[in-house]
Amino acid sequence: MLPLRLVLDTNIVVSAALKLGGLQRTVLLLAITKPARLYVSPPILSEYRAVLARPELRIRKGLRLQLLQLIENRASLVSPPQSLQITIDPGDNIFLECADSARADYLITGNQRHFPQFWKKTKIISSREFISIVAPHLMS
Repeated sequence: MLPLRLVLDTNIVVSAALKLGGLQRTVLLLAITKPARLYVSPPILSEYRAVLARPELRIRKGLRLQLLQLIENRASLVSPPQSLQITIDPGDNIFLECADSARADYLITGNQRHFPQFWKKTKIISSREFISIVAPHLMS
């Protein structure tokens, strides 16, 4: 399998924290495991931290800290040089900025309707689509 450059929307990380054994947890684990490479930016890490800490989500502090440490240790940090105004939800532009800087192959999200289908060379896909792309390579 070729190395894949990936960016994960916050909703994927939150779902990975909330659903033990869920599809998003599998996506997160694949994203931080070679040959894949997860890319984040300072604004993305900040959003991950803030959203995972929301009291209404009831994510245990230990799990939250483990997830954040895992991402920080395994992901590649990029600093996008420019701000974009592309997405329907202005808060989602940070993911396209990161994908652009990382030259990501895929941006994985649970909110595809917030994004264009493609941004430059990055395809915006769901968790299920990502699994269907990588699964044949995991079986060989």
